[in-house]
Amino acid sequence: MNVLVIGSGAREHALVRALLRDDQVSTVECAPGNAGIAADVSVFPVDVNDADAIATLARDRGADLVVIGPEAPLVAGAADAVRAAGIDCFGPSAEAARLEGSKAFAKEVMAEAGVPTAMARVCRNDAQVEEALDTITRPGTPFVVKDDGLAAGKGVLVTEDRQAAMDHALACIAAGNPVVIEEYLDGPEVSLFAICDGTTVVPLQPAQDFKRAYDDDAGPNTGGMGAYSPLPWAPGDLVDEVTERVLQPMVDAMAARGTPFSGLLYAGLALTSRGVRVVEFNARFGDPETQVVLARLRSGLGGLLKAAATGALAAHPEPQWSDDAAVTIVLAAHGYPESPRKGDPISGLDAAGQQVGVDVLHAGTSVMEDGSVTASGGRVLSVTAVGSSLHEARERAYAAVDLITLEGSHHRRDIAARAATSSGD
Repeated sequence: MNVLVIGSGAREHALVRALLRDDQVSTVECAPGNAGIAADVSVFPVDVNDADAIATLARDRGADLVVIGPEAPLVAGAADAVRAAGIDCFGPSAEAARLEGSKAFAKEVMAEAGVPTAMARVCRNDAQVEEALDTITRPGTPFVVKDDGLAAGKGVLVTEDRQAAMDHALACIAAGNPVVIEEYLDGPEVSLFAICDGTTVVPLQPAQDFKRAYDDDAGPNTGGMGAYSPLPWAPGDLVDEVTERVLQPMVDAMAARGTPFSGLLYAGLALTSRGVRVVEFNARFGDPETQVVLARLRSGLGGLLKAAATGALAAHPEPQWSDDAAVTIVLAAHGYPESPRKGDPISGLDAAGQQVGVDVLHAGTSVMEDGSVTASGGRVLSVTAVGSSLHEARERAYAAVDLITLEGSHHRRDIAARAATSSGD
């Protein structure tokens, strides 16, 4: 099986490496890729927002399966274009990808499916925002304001400052998007991925990511600064409960609408004092959670994704998992997330990648003519390590990060720290 991965982040680098480990996969290629992916497989230029260009490239490369990583091409209909070209594709249709492309749409489907989530109101003008901020937000809790559309993980504001909440909401509306005002959900957050073929749901392993830029959850929201798996503190029946109460009902509701969801359904969850609640849905693998989840996958990824793309999940063997723990640390460029600086050289990559249990997964990187690697995006690297415990995985990941030099870069030092301590690692 020849597989073409679409995207250029650390998520796609993790997908590429997992596919290379699968005996059912003969060739892996990527477009457009990055410096790290290019060192592993052949890469090709493509505009990821051009659905027809993706389909044409897949046909030209003789792909048997296309795996679309980012959300923007899915919302733009890339999976539809690939399937129209007669090629199997792992990724939902544009209609199904609206679960991520519109938070208001996701709320509508959740209501139909009876899926537990936060109370919310969709607002399109300042008067509606004013009313929602006063009625949806419970006394003593922060305001939660979400851009209805895609925002690369940075369209959500959680703040105790009412004026800041109002300003963010009005900025979203001024940009042409409705805004969703939600009640604040207490409790820890969990990410759970599920492979879907429109009917069958196969959950993967849960992970937790860290959205804030700095230690102790300080600073602005980002696309994610690190993640870990497994979650030693999570209830033992969490995956079964979420599959039964959240994932399967959503897939059933989408099928009933005539827009079946085939691809990766990502449930962002809050384990609140009132039980599990959905924070958001994504229509693709999350980043950086993918890095730690796939690091623990021991069965083949290619066959699993092909089964989802062809409606054959029910007959496919269940995924097999390592008992090891995995931790990923995101190394971000100077100025990220507000104004990341590009062009700074990166050194120490080889030394870091040679550490036991470590994978250095590239995101925002480019190769210069002299072969050197430079930063070309906000989140530059995901340094991922596995170990027999969260403590060992953390030690390995941070030891590798410390070998890498990128002027002005920053990363969190507390990824998985609390979980490692509480689990007795």
